[in-house]
Amino acid sequence: MAIEVGSKLQGKVTGITNFGAFVELPDGKTGLVHISEVADNYVKDINDFLKVGDQVEVKVIQVENDGKIGLSIKKAKDRPASERPQGRPQGRPQGVSRPQGGGGRPGGGGFKGKPRGGGRPQVESFEDKMSKFLKDSEDRLSTLKKQTESKRGGRGARRG
Repeated sequence: MAIEVGSKLQGKVTGITNFGAFVELPDGKTGLVHISEVADNYVKDINDFLKVGDQVEVKVIQVENDGKIGLSIKKAKDRPASERPQGRPQGRPQGVSRPQGGGGRPGGGGFKGKPRGGGRPQVESFEDKMSKFLKDSEDRLSTLKKQTESKRGGRGARRG
């Protein structure tokens, strides 16, 4: 039986490390369940969830060219979509950035009421966020350099 990404298999835990567990699959091959793929919640110690010799159902999530097999226990569980964790439980929803500007300060222009255009707020791409960050960073650096130079008396000042 060929091991393919997406297939669910029964396996036996053959070894446990601090980063995951090795699982022997039916055809004799061994795959790794990374510690992040053991359970839906945070796993500090994998020994709280698995023991050597346990029979587990795993889902193949990765097969590399060199023969390494990536497995997941949490993805092997069949659950309705309503029970699945949403990834970022607290704070702002993913992809929604903070309002730009000064928030409640006069002339700040924070988010007030409905977004312009009547639709959902614009979600910036990673490249847009990165270019904005780089521009802000450059502006701050140049301001800092100007302030530092003025305190020293400029570039051509004599040091006595």
